[in-house]
Amino acid sequence: MGRKVKVAIAQYEAEHSNLEKSLQKLESIVISAKKDGVGLLVFGETWLSGYPAWLDHCPEVAQWDNESVKSAFLKLRQSSVEIGDKHTNFIAKLAKTHKLNIVIGVNEKVSEGPGNGTIYNALLTFNIEGQLTNHHRKLMPTFTEKMLYGQGDAHGLNAPNTSVGRVGGLICWEHWMPLARQAMHNEAEDIHVAVWPTVFERHQIASRQYAFEGRCFVLAAGQLLKASDFPDELKLPDYLEKNPEQLVCNGGSCIINPKGEYIIEPIFDKETLLTAEIDLDDRVKEQMTLDVTGHYQRDDIFDFKVNKTRKD
Repeated sequence: MGRKVKVAIAQYEAEHSNLEKSLQKLESIVISAKKDGVGLLVFGETWLSGYPAWLDHCPEVAQWDNESVKSAFLKLRQSSVEIGDKHTNFIAKLAKTHKLNIVIGVNEKVSEGPGNGTIYNALLTFNIEGQLTNHHRKLMPTFTEKMLYGQGDAHGLNAPNTSVGRVGGLICWEHWMPLARQAMHNEAEDIHVAVWPTVFERHQIASRQYAFEGRCFVLAAGQLLKASDFPDELKLPDYLEKNPEQLVCNGGSCIINPKGEYIIEPIFDKETLLTAEIDLDDRVKEQMTLDVTGHYQRDDIFDFKVNKTRKD
């Protein structure tokens, strides 16, 4: 019979910089997924409330002490969530009410104490009891992201048990950090959530490699973002101003088996709920030939330690 579960990726455009409308859309997606019998629902990188792709496109970003960029930063922070606030509690309630595990990328802010000006690129996991079972902050913001986000820590390099197996996740270029991958492989993931702005070819390679190396299922989640979603304070470059409705992030979400093969191939340029029924026993079968935490590991040669202290 196996251990079959139904999983899904929500490839939908967020209401960028609008937290309340994004949560309303989140609720409608959760209801649809539950009606479809989904047990695990995944959203892309910083889906709440939108990935700051404008960092890589708008010319003002390169200018020191620019008021327009500061205003865009303010808007991002104002539409960020704080752990334990009414917004994350709302997600927890959705998970509990609909008995659905939810993994979602968020812009997370800190308001009090040390680091009170910091925003983190975070990944939150809620179980069917509405508990926040994992809170991962991206270890190293990538390139222009360093202008906005603080460095995370290893406190969230976990794969908690859920009703659909052990579920872990990494954010974007963390998938090219070999030691971060090994730390997650040691967590015995059944399902790995790989969140990206867009899952284009290079990101697909990283996601498929992760599935093969970790002998786990991978849900590679991208998102959708139009140029018109950029903050109003910023000027679009010429190549976007001519067509502000074009997608800057265009999805590419896909679902991959423990052999590194597609179950659902990448889907681009449209909102959709990608669903698949997977058998968790397939992960165990593939461990016969490769298990980087067991019989294919040499802990008599390599000494690997992870500092999981939360950095405040």
